[in-house]
Amino acid sequence: MFSFFKSKGKIQNAYTVAFYNLENLFDVEDDPKTLDDDFTPKGKKHWNKKRYKNKLRKLGNVIGQLGTEKSMHSPAIVGVVEVENEKVLIDLVNSKNLVHKNYGYVHYDSPDERGIDVALLYQKDLFELIHSETFPLYLNGKNGERDYTRDVLLVKGKLNGELIHVLVNHWPSRRTGQDSTESKRLKAAELVNSIANNIRNTTDNAKIIIMGDFNDDPHSNSIKEISKNDFYNPMERLLDTGNGSLNHKFKWHLFDQILFTQNFFSNKEGGHFFKYAEVFDKHFLKEWNGKYKGNPFRTYVGKRYLGGFSDHFPVYVYLKKN
Repeated sequence: MFSFFKSKGKIQNAYTVAFYNLENLFDVEDDPKTLDDDFTPKGKKHWNKKRYKNKLRKLGNVIGQLGTEKSMHSPAIVGVVEVENEKVLIDLVNSKNLVHKNYGYVHYDSPDERGIDVALLYQKDLFELIHSETFPLYLNGKNGERDYTRDVLLVKGKLNGELIHVLVNHWPSRRTGQDSTESKRLKAAELVNSIANNIRNTTDNAKIIIMGDFNDDPHSNSIKEISKNDFYNPMERLLDTGNGSLNHKFKWHLFDQILFTQNFFSNKEGGHFFKYAEVFDKHFLKEWNGKYKGNPFRTYVGKRYLGGFSDHFPVYVYLKKN
């Protein structure tokens, strides 16, 4: 593993699996079914076509670079969240920096009140899509009414011929407080473990990747529930060494994570095995001055337009094919 870390140049048969919270990738049209009014030309954020195209170009530039320090390819798989609809995914994969990379996507509209969904991008040359479906997370509000949030997306396919299952998540936020919302994320962990167990019951030695913005850190109770279900979390080490994917009140968090089954440590012929995990926090993705220097260079702070990328850094893992 040491030689992989330190080797110079590209590594043959290295492939990247990534995750990226795109920070409110909305089109400029008003959807009467969702609370997207802020992201329209007449809304509070004055979201318009020029700003939208700029964000697409910037995000495409980042996605295209993920893992290419070691891999000869742009990411084989990229889980994304905070996308409004299928249209923004079409525009993203056809944007300047991605249009020639042959990305497909998997997307379903979720019941989230703001209209933000989860999705998966995949390189058609590297990943063969077999099946996809979503699983709703049922939560109750204070008065017993349903609290609508994002579904869990399951995608089944073959990465370079090897069968894998990918679960993409965007768990309930901490907006009203970490402790007061923890039960919601524990419910999400319960759902994810149930999906994973069903896969294991129907597929021998199933290889499963769980990725997402979990709104919890690797040491949080909800994530520990996943780890205890025989999943390895390389993000624990990253957080322990001071790496983070977002900064809140001058504290780094690693809500964006990629976990996987222990069989990704197997060197079985024809299979993929885990080599390395990283936060993609290049200098160009950061605030370059002021009190927020080093934080993710985001698109908005409240109503104020900055014109950056996202309020999260992407994360990724390298897999090597035997």
